[in-house]
Amino acid sequence: MIIYLLYFVCSLFLALLITPQVKRLAVYLGCVDKPILSRKIHTSQMPMLGGLGVFICSVVVIGLIVLAGHWNFDVVPLRFLLAIMLGGIVLMFGGYLDDKFTLPAKISWLFPALAGLIIVSSGIGIGITVLTNPLGGNIPLSGKILGLPLSGLFVWIWIMGMTYTTKLLDGLDGLAAGVALIGGLVMFTLSLTDKIDQPTTATLAIIFVGALAGYLFYAFNPASIFLGEGGSTYLGFFLAVLSVLTGAKIATAVLVMGIPIFDVIWAIIRRIYRKTSPFKADREHLHHLLLDSGLSQRQAVLIFYALSAIFGFMAVFLQSMGKLLALGILLALMVGILGFLASFYKKKQLQVKS
Repeated sequence: MIIYLLYFVCSLFLALLITPQVKRLAVYLGCVDKPILSRKIHTSQMPMLGGLGVFICSVVVIGLIVLAGHWNFDVVPLRFLLAIMLGGIVLMFGGYLDDKFTLPAKISWLFPALAGLIIVSSGIGIGITVLTNPLGGNIPLSGKILGLPLSGLFVWIWIMGMTYTTKLLDGLDGLAAGVALIGGLVMFTLSLTDKIDQPTTATLAIIFVGALAGYLFYAFNPASIFLGEGGSTYLGFFLAVLSVLTGAKIATAVLVMGIPIFDVIWAIIRRIYRKTSPFKADREHLHHLLLDSGLSQRQAVLIFYALSAIFGFMAVFLQSMGKLLALGILLALMVGILGFLASFYKKKQLQVKS
């Protein structure tokens, strides 16, 4: 555990050093978030590109470990590492363009899509032939669709789903980064269990956690920097890849990110029902509703942290049926929270009218 602590501390202190420089770079490049939309919560211009610091820290620490000869290429080959880094570069570049020029959704989605294709092309996840069925047996992924390996298509869809989950979650100070940090800790713990026993994926996870911890020093409420488009997408991208590398532990990642995932699903359903684009931003995400109910930013964020930690670490020790039950409880909790907030708003509107 001492070596993991060393990796964590190195990544943490590097993030503490790099993030202020990234803030200056964001201001210099004009990548600032202006509070000109009604759904914006902050009241002053905020530098973005915060995710660039997280990415740089991860790359530097991983590179130093590789150069020192302490990397196990049998578990995570060089082509996998290069694919993860290249995918991150694509997301950072696309994020910069979006932060600078506010790209339309029909353009911005191409960067996560390309990053996912890079991962699939490297072979990450292609060896997954089955998924465990919680109700018994396995779900085969050995076939092809339109000539494409089913496992590769599944991994690409999974990466895209997680990428957009953290992207849409990034609405409060430190929310997406903190939930992703908890996800990284869960993956770290899972990698060290007897069933997985993968020190290399544990190393990837703890470096990610350290970089996020250093970033959160500046990003927790009141924040002085935002993740930006590149950072918000990179968090989900990295967690998705990490869950595949640890043996397709999809259910575990879903439980960590359960509330945000259900929130994204609800947002898509809500927007389609209203005949608007699923990608059109609004101010009706769960974290917005929690704020409107009277909670502070910190209180709303800590609720998300607690739920992610509880269900995430439960998943480490649960078997398939237990995870399915936990997922059902999480869904019921989400429905209950939304129902309570809907009732709250109805009473509030009646009070205003009277």
